[in-house]
Amino acid sequence: MHRLLIHRSYECPKWMEYLFVWLGVLVGMAGPIGMMLQHDLRDWAQRQSKCHDYLLHGSGIIKDGWWQLNCDLTLKHPPEFTIESEVASDKFYQFIEKTWMWQQLVVAVPLYWLGGLSWLVWGVSVRIVISVGGHWLIGYFAHNKGERTWKVEGAAVQGHNIRIAGFLSMGEAWHNNHHAYPGSAMLGLYKDEPDPGWWVLNALRNLGVVKNIRLPKQLPVRSELVAEAGNLDHRVERVPEDCEIAKFIMRDN
Repeated sequence: MHRLLIHRSYECPKWMEYLFVWLGVLVGMAGPIGMMLQHDLRDWAQRQSKCHDYLLHGSGIIKDGWWQLNCDLTLKHPPEFTIESEVASDKFYQFIEKTWMWQQLVVAVPLYWLGGLSWLVWGVSVRIVISVGGHWLIGYFAHNKGERTWKVEGAAVQGHNIRIAGFLSMGEAWHNNHHAYPGSAMLGLYKDEPDPGWWVLNALRNLGVVKNIRLPKQLPVRSELVAEAGNLDHRVERVPEDCEIAKFIMRDN
């Protein structure tokens, strides 16, 4: 959902877009439009010279955890964000936005039927607690501690790469890279930065399902972006590659 619906960093068939967004909704945070609005607010605030502690994860870990997992921030003069008509007028997204909590039933019913209460608890309740809690925890460290390759000058907060979470987060923990190139479909920009989300997109690109993938070199140059790491000349950039699994699937075509 993040790389597709929010940043439009690649294109895919509408049925696949709906599937990816629906899977994102199952994380249990909000509906697709709600997540877009919250993401846009946080991104806008973090690019300003000053930012509220809630939006930059600027408090201690205990206070920030309470805020992010239990509270909403209400602004007296909030910025206005307009959801693109392609999403706002889409009947599927309107339905999912209204029923995002109820979407868990699609998973809950078969889990209960197959394994009873224990499967239901682990497959829905525990999964949501881990997913939402993990999202917050990675977000906290990704805005406070970790490696930095880039600096966005003038921004109230910098992103950090959380190497230990790169694989588990499907690449989303390469957050310094994301702050530097928010429109990129690739978040692990170097070979030593595992990015399973990119691996999936690269395989789908090889299959011809995903197209018009945007990478850092296709994005507009940002004058405020400055390289901080001194070893970039010695690091190997990740580039789109042939996928052996895709080759196997397409071998008779």
